[in-house]
Amino acid sequence: MQITNSILMIRPVNFRMNEQTAVNNYFQEELSLKNNEINKKAQKEFDDFVDKLRNHGVNVIVVDDKKETDTPDSIFPNNWISFHDSGIICVYPMFAPNRRKERREDIFDVLEEHGFHIDNIVDYTAAEEEGVFLEGTGSILKDRVNQKAYCALGERADEGLFIEFCEDFDCFPVIFTANQTVDGKRLPIYHTNVMMAMGETFAVICSDTIDDKKERKNVIEHLKKDGREIITITEEQMYQFAGNMLQVIGANDQRFMVMSSAAYKSLKQSQIEAIEKHCEIIHSPLDTIETCGGGSARCMMAEVFLPKA
Repeated sequence: MQITNSILMIRPVNFRMNEQTAVNNYFQEELSLKNNEINKKAQKEFDDFVDKLRNHGVNVIVVDDKKETDTPDSIFPNNWISFHDSGIICVYPMFAPNRRKERREDIFDVLEEHGFHIDNIVDYTAAEEEGVFLEGTGSILKDRVNQKAYCALGERADEGLFIEFCEDFDCFPVIFTANQTVDGKRLPIYHTNVMMAMGETFAVICSDTIDDKKERKNVIEHLKKDGREIITITEEQMYQFAGNMLQVIGANDQRFMVMSSAAYKSLKQSQIEAIEKHCEIIHSPLDTIETCGGGSARCMMAEVFLPKA
């Protein structure tokens, strides 16, 4: 299946702007608040978001972050781990040294306690020693049905390691570069999932970020060939995290597209209607998390595709 009903989320205890990720995450901004106030606001946004998902029948497994690890970005677990329907857990190499401390084996035990079966672990983290990174489903967008994987290359998404991932998981690689304008220069976007979202029957994409016309055409052709309706967003909308969405399954097998309220408010009515042809929309305010963390709704949700024991 392309989407799932089960989501892992990490509740923050030390959330703040991470100076180690800000060097190439141009979505991050500082707030004139003390760190404990920022964390309280992020916790409120997190809790309200989880409640909203659960009220729509999404199975949300919440694990508290550990204060002693001092991991400001733990709220974005999809960058260090992914869970596959083959029973495999995949662990990824992270760009920022303080994000590597987010990796926790006890989370495996939590998932098993919730009835999921783990058969094997594929660990790419040794690549960190060579300065090579691939940050999970932030870097990789999988088309699980058609066995393809999309990746915008950059400092957090190495081409060689991405191809190795595709070989390990029997995926066809769709590789491109996505850029944004920073101080008048076109620089790589830090994660694929801020400019593109993959639904069952549609895809949301900021195609303007793919400056190379051949690469842009190739990505669009793959999506169209696989029968997806393409819903394009502008770079301005992308900065409101309109590309950072995730489709999930709720109660009674109902489909939902999940996004932040900032993302929703940035969309035109025609874009909302295009999405709603495929599924309902859930949105929740994540302003503090977006501003300080430079990530949004999709980054906060690690999909669990593991089989039930």
